[in-house]
Amino acid sequence: MTSLIGKSDRIFVAGHKGMAGSSIIRALEKEHYTNLLTASRQDLDLSDINNVHNWFKNNRPEVVVIAAAKVGGIKANESFPVQFLLENMKIQNNVIETAWNEGVKRLLFLGSSCIYPKYAQQPIKEEDLLTGSLEPTNEWYAIAKISGIKLCMALKQQYDFDAISLMPTNLYGPGDNYHSINSHVLPAFIRRFDEAINNKEESVTCWGSGSPMREFLHVDDLGEACVFALENWRPNKNDIQHLNVGTGVDITIKELAEEIAEIAGFSGEIIWDSSKPDGTPKKQLDISRLSQMGWKSKIKLREGLKKTIYSFRNQKDNIRL
Repeated sequence: MTSLIGKSDRIFVAGHKGMAGSSIIRALEKEHYTNLLTASRQDLDLSDINNVHNWFKNNRPEVVVIAAAKVGGIKANESFPVQFLLENMKIQNNVIETAWNEGVKRLLFLGSSCIYPKYAQQPIKEEDLLTGSLEPTNEWYAIAKISGIKLCMALKQQYDFDAISLMPTNLYGPGDNYHSINSHVLPAFIRRFDEAINNKEESVTCWGSGSPMREFLHVDDLGEACVFALENWRPNKNDIQHLNVGTGVDITIKELAEEIAEIAGFSGEIIWDSSKPDGTPKKQLDISRLSQMGWKSKIKLREGLKKTIYSFRNQKDNIRL
């Protein structure tokens, strides 16, 4: 089958320095794509429509991947709802509309599994979008992402613009955010257990009950999934326009904490603070569509955790904590 993108196409990855964006760059380079376009925040403010228009006219990208977003964990979403809604909508709307206006031939928009209803049937199918209420702890981010998916769908329906979307499950790996309050659960655990070891603490307190189930995808698997979708997937107007990306395997937060503690070398007590929110009780994606096309994740969770903890410890002096 002929690839839908060419090795010499001018490919713009928005958000190339983030965890997801950098993994997409690595995956494209691995597959010998030779004309990758990137821009620093100083050179391109994605929230400024005029800035975006001018950059596109000067650089003429043929393929666009939107990995740029304001992201964070439960506390960050709770504290900054305006920023999570407004900043994400500005970024994606500016890039998607400009890509369409400037004749980009393919666009890939990265969403998130949080777009689905809090109590969706498990595993979650692509059709479950907008069938129920969202998880309140991240609804602002989810609403922004849903609007991006729908804008891509609208442009496909009305103008046959070749825009597709991928919905990854919880990501982890190099380049993650290890902030003490605003990070997601997995990097927060890595930092917390590492600090406990260094400080010779006898216990670590974790948020919630530990009972929710979560699925985790190494970001390098996501990068490869993005390249696979760009090369192989062009849905018809009446088809599903977004695909789930995950491993098909989930784990309790308690099991995750215990796994990270063991790999990191923490042997103390893990205490669960049930006064803190759990979030969605279970969130596992149905990945059958992408699997049937021929793509599956490669990195097992334990292997990925070992690599991630090693990377964190070697780079934490340069990581903003």
